[in-house]
Amino acid sequence: MTKSKTIFSETIHSNPWYAYKHDKYVLPNGVESDYYYLETHGNAMVVPVLDDGRLVLVAQYRYLGDKPSVEFPCGGVKSDESPMKAAARELLEETGYVSEELIKAGTFEGLNGLARDTSHLFVAMEIEKKRDPSPESTEILEVILRRPDELDDMIKRGEIWDGQTLAAWAMVRQSVISRL
Repeated sequence: MTKSKTIFSETIHSNPWYAYKHDKYVLPNGVESDYYYLETHGNAMVVPVLDDGRLVLVAQYRYLGDKPSVEFPCGGVKSDESPMKAAARELLEETGYVSEELIKAGTFEGLNGLARDTSHLFVAMEIEKKRDPSPESTEILEVILRRPDELDDMIKRGEIWDGQTLAAWAMVRQSVISRL
């Protein structure tokens, strides 16, 4: 498949989390078009597994969905940190847990038609509660613990609707369950 060619790119707006961009590009057939998208430094998501096999998740209100969302801990990768460092930071901030073993499980693009936002997925084994969560001022979180079968049931009932969490669980479910 032949790639399109970028003619120019501009940043329309930026903040510490993302840039809203506009590109003008030409398709292989010569047609020119505009593309508007978000660009980030990526994000890091962690699937934390307790020694007893339960998974650590967070429930939080999501403004755009206008309802609570149950998710694996996740957050943006800062420009000066690695995805693994971001994963460890988010795990501690959102849940109060730390892990001696963060295993890279892969990457995915959750919104490849709307954003350049690579999701870096990790599984955290041998986790230990170190402190209470310390979320950002814009986050109100509740830590919840669920067995893998309970998580599967929540997904079937539509109680978990976050796309990144659904993709992450699809990617690691088999390997997590096989370790229990």
